[in-house]
Amino acid sequence: MDLLSIPLLITLSLHILAAESSDPAANLCNGNSRANATTSRSIDTLLPKLVSGTIESGFIATSYGGVHGLAQCRGDVSSSDCASCIQDAAKEVRTLCPSQSDARIWYDFCFLRYTTYKFFGEVDTSGIFLINTQNVSDPKAFNKKLSSLMDEISSEAVRSSSMGLGRGKREVSEFIKLYALVQCTRDLSELNCAQCVSIAVSNFPTVCGDRRGCRVLYGSCYVRYELYPFFFPLDSLESLGSSSEEKYERVMAVKN
Repeated sequence: MDLLSIPLLITLSLHILAAESSDPAANLCNGNSRANATTSRSIDTLLPKLVSGTIESGFIATSYGGVHGLAQCRGDVSSSDCASCIQDAAKEVRTLCPSQSDARIWYDFCFLRYTTYKFFGEVDTSGIFLINTQNVSDPKAFNKKLSSLMDEISSEAVRSSSMGLGRGKREVSEFIKLYALVQCTRDLSELNCAQCVSIAVSNFPTVCGDRRGCRVLYGSCYVRYELYPFFFPLDSLESLGSSSEEKYERVMAVKN
């Protein structure tokens, strides 16, 4: 599937912010989804439920008053980082999408979404590509390593014991290491997780081709690779990298 051929089916308001620990990587507000007073109150009641459920188990999908919400932390982060992230997400999404009933927000460590449509268990490839503005120096060798690594961690993510998480690294050269992670939302079946990740990765050549880093922020899965450490656990000689050291740009937002 060619992502560039997928039309926009809804009007989207998009913000990209610096990917620091307290700022979202991105958010989407469906401009066609206006929340009336009743729906707005339901959202305000639902958000604390999403926060508490995510802090307790790392994931929750639940409904209140006709609004359906899902929240999840990345499977490799600590409980304290998860709690801090999802609390920020619940607060910030209402600031960024104050009058919409369909909203999503992505952080490096967590994701939160709500809408009046019951989407649980469905593959949703609406979202955003964030790509590094710099190219790799040896695209052929790099893409071979990337493809092999993505196959490995995608297979890991769809195992029931992995709860949708796959991660790994590869030596690209003597001084360069490639890091990659995939994460499906835990409401998906193994088959639907595989489908979401496959769609994301299939668009790498078109959208992320030869770039030093890329993030696919979908409603049902998250796929990312970088040339610096960004996931846990860290090796003894590694320190968590920062995307503030790199420059990224939005490629597009789509609605499947």
